[in-house]
Amino acid sequence: MSGFLPLLGPDDPMPYRITKATAEGPFVLVSDHAGRAVPQCLGRLGVSEAEWDRHIAWDIGIHGVGIELSRLLGSVLVEQVYSRLVIDSNRAPGHPTSIPAISDRTEIEGNRALSSVCRARREREILHPYHDRIAEILRERSGPTALIALHSFTPTMNGMARPWHVGILHHRDTRSAHIMLDLLRQEGDLCVGDNEPYVLTATSDYTVPYHAERANLPYLEIEIRQDLIEDEAGQQSWAQRLARLLPLYWSAISQGQ
Repeated sequence: MSGFLPLLGPDDPMPYRITKATAEGPFVLVSDHAGRAVPQCLGRLGVSEAEWDRHIAWDIGIHGVGIELSRLLGSVLVEQVYSRLVIDSNRAPGHPTSIPAISDRTEIEGNRALSSVCRARREREILHPYHDRIAEILRERSGPTALIALHSFTPTMNGMARPWHVGILHHRDTRSAHIMLDLLRQEGDLCVGDNEPYVLTATSDYTVPYHAERANLPYLEIEIRQDLIEDEAGQQSWAQRLARLLPLYWSAISQGQ
């Protein structure tokens, strides 16, 4: 592998962005689809500039939510810088949808018929460093920890409207999910999805199964509808809401409720 030409050049950003913790607390925030950078050597993957503003390239609004939530909680935040069209950081290496050739009816020409060498370069230089950094942060922690995975979802997918304002995805840790689902429902102004708009499984997702479920850490995978956080006001509002609810969630977890 060491003889392969590198994917990332000197002017390309690192594959992750860290917002350091400013306070003690249980939460490690991660955001798999916060960025939409592309290595310079890949051009634009044959995708028009207009498509890069769509949900297929990144989780719209979640960077702003994550940064503000990190500030309010004082929690560390790890964000993937590169677009999910380059490689999806919430998919296991080699997963069929890890490097999509088509996404929500848009062809990704630069991902068609990729060689195993090209796939390995993207995994080695973008996917693995991101997850290695998350793993390192988790190893360095000395106190109780909950992994909070932040995502956003498009209001319409394949022509179908999605009514949920927010969803909580879960697999093994149903206790965490049910606590947060109850807290969100008690807000009174939200349509809350239980494993909606997606179902979390050991094969459909990677970040939570790899970092949280293997280590038996409590976790939440939070999905916010993108039209609610497409502007700064929405991002601030949702960060404030989560900053109020997450300590309540943790209190319930800690007390064994």
